[in-house]
Amino acid sequence: MKRYLAAAIQIDLPNPKTRDEIPGRVGRMLAMAEQAVVGYRPLGDVKLVVFPEFAHTAPVYLEKADLIKHLAVPIPNAHTDAYIAKARELDIYIQTGTFLEIDPAWPGHVFNTTCLIGPGGILSKYRKVYPWLPWEVHTSPADLPGYSEPLFPVADTPIGKLGVAICYDWLFPEAIRSLALNGAEVLIRVSAYMDPWGATSPMDWWTIVNRTRALENMAYVVACNQAAAQGNYPPFSWPGGSMVVDFDGRILAQADPGPGDKIVVAPIDLDALRYERQRRQMHQMIQHLKPCHRQPQDGDGSYPKR
Repeated sequence: MKRYLAAAIQIDLPNPKTRDEIPGRVGRMLAMAEQAVVGYRPLGDVKLVVFPEFAHTAPVYLEKADLIKHLAVPIPNAHTDAYIAKARELDIYIQTGTFLEIDPAWPGHVFNTTCLIGPGGILSKYRKVYPWLPWEVHTSPADLPGYSEPLFPVADTPIGKLGVAICYDWLFPEAIRSLALNGAEVLIRVSAYMDPWGATSPMDWWTIVNRTRALENMAYVVACNQAAAQGNYPPFSWPGGSMVVDFDGRILAQADPGPGDKIVVAPIDLDALRYERQRRQMHQMIQHLKPCHRQPQDGDGSYPKR
């Protein structure tokens, strides 16, 4: 599948206080995924669907113990099973919104985690490397001694090589460059970017960062942002503005900034990207990296240490 549509689906739903509220949100998001696939079918095949950070739960409690007690879930779970079933039914790939994840291998810790899910199951699991301190009390896997899973996994799929990072991770160019060095062609941003750093002047960090990460890594960016009104996800308001950016930093489509459920769709053309990566001699930042920045990745998949 060398050309297809990607859909960034932002949501505006009340913030859950307990894990019993998660199934209803999953059902709503799966319905929106189907609407995107069926509704846009006359224009093309939607093959990639992306949801925002905190789509299932947010860190509404200040202590990890309360997150574990009320909201955190293991992965896989019944919700990821539902995503797998929908991905198989529609023949699509879904980048889930984030879960607050617990793992028996790391007792007492909570991860902010998104999964890439395809028709065959979970293809990759990404745990946020840079929690937004001090508000987010999740654990960064990079801070755990002996953590051996890849920090920046890239999945090789029929719709391209897909890599994801979560929200604040994108303020660290090294994190997204790690995905590019691991071969990512489509960079996925699962985000909850609040006002005033959202998609409007005078700051507009959301747009600036998405476009910059696309052009400096010569990759598509599919960025889905939380779009909850302040009453649904206090203490912040969440401006949405979800977008798709091409490998030259051009915005191909963007939701109007402001809260509300919205679906934004744009084409991903892998042939065009691969041709340009092979043909270009200028503005080839990955190829032009100096040897000190192109050394092999660490065994855990993290950015090379210097």
